[in-house]
Amino acid sequence: MRTFILLPLLAACTSLPVDTSSADRALAEATAGRIAGAPQRCIDRSSAGGPQIVGDHTLLFTQSGRRLWINTLPASCPSLRRDSTLIVQAFGSQMCQNDQFQPRQPGDVVPGANCRLGTFTPYDRPKR
Repeated sequence: MRTFILLPLLAACTSLPVDTSSADRALAEATAGRIAGAPQRCIDRSSAGGPQIVGDHTLLFTQSGRRLWINTLPASCPSLRRDSTLIVQAFGSQMCQNDQFQPRQPGDVVPGANCRLGTFTPYDRPKR
């Protein structure tokens, strides 16, 4: 098992929870003009940038500018905030469904509760 740290893409510098309407709006903006693909269990973590924390149950990862990965957590993660750093416990070179992570807030010594990753849905820009 390897533990690695994912630093968030900061959309706004706040430690307040993301309200549902702004999370829905941010997700709609990020996926506008993109086509959803079949959900996948794992993605290569070395090519995944992010995450952008969209809400207490949604993470957005970028891959080479053309593809976004939306990870919908199986349950909400109450300590997940926009400025959280994620401490992920992963096996191998991929992030996979059910890998556990702990959100940590800037300045906190103790991370938040364990949360689990969900499936990764790709969103691609149409080919021209």
